[in-house]
Formats: sequence, structure tokens, C-alpha cells
Amino acid sequence: MSPRWEPDPDVRRGRTVVHTLHAHLVFVTRYRRGVMNDEMPTRCEEVMRKVCEDFEAGLKEFNGEADHVHLLVHYPPKVALANLVNSLKGVSSRRLRAEFTGRVNRAIVHGRFWSPSYFAGSCGGAPLQAVKDHIAQQKRPD
Repeated sequence: MSPRWEPDPDVRRGRTVVHTLHAHLVFVTRYRRGVMNDEMPTRCEEVMRKVCEDFEAGLKEFNGEADHVHLLVHYPPKVALANLVNSLKGVSSRRLRAEFTGRVNRAIVHGRFWSPSYFAGSCGGAPLQAVKDHIAQQKRPD
């Protein structure tokens, strides 16, 4: 008896698409100053989770330190990653600066919480070489 195949919960289905898109995101505080205390990453995660929900995305993992945070986001193909990042950084910056005014000194960060740059890496699925090999092995129509 063969084992029953179970669908991958990370593979989402839409009307015209089947997808599993994940991105590893890293946001660094402005000037890489260690402004986050022990409470701030927890609140940051809550805010970013809500932003992801608004985009029909999922925040799969979150962790951070005093000067940066890491996110693993599962997002649909209709979402432009740059737009999601813009909202994640913008909303979290406003909320954290408003809720932790004593901790986040505007003179240090000049009215901005996050650095304007960020890291985004695609992740999940097969290694790039395996995908290249698969495409190369496809039969061309005669």
C-alpha cells in the first residue's frame, strides 16, 4: 500500500494560478542604530503580521535584534514585493515611533525608523540549477 499523497499547505491555488512564493526580507534600522528594546520586536511582528494579512500574504517567521529584523513572507503573485515592503516598513515605522516615543529618539533617526534600503531574497522551491536542468531537458516541439 503506497502512502497517501498530502498536498503542500504552502502551495496556494487561485482561479488561474497555482503558486508558492516566499521571500526572506531584512530591514535595518536607520543608521543601524540599536534602537529596539525587548518589547519592540514583539510589537513590530504584530504590526507586520497585520500588514501581511491586508495583502493576503502570510508572515511565516519573524525575528530580530536591536538594529534589524528578519521576515519570511509567503505572498501571492498579484502582490508586487516592493509594494508589500513599502507598507511593512511604513506602517511599522509609524506605529513604533508613536508607541515607543521615549525609546525612539527622532534626533537619532531623523523621523525615520528604517533604513531606506532592504534585503529581499527569494526562497523555497528547487535550487536554481535544478530548475535550469529541468528546463533544458524539456522536449521541444518538432
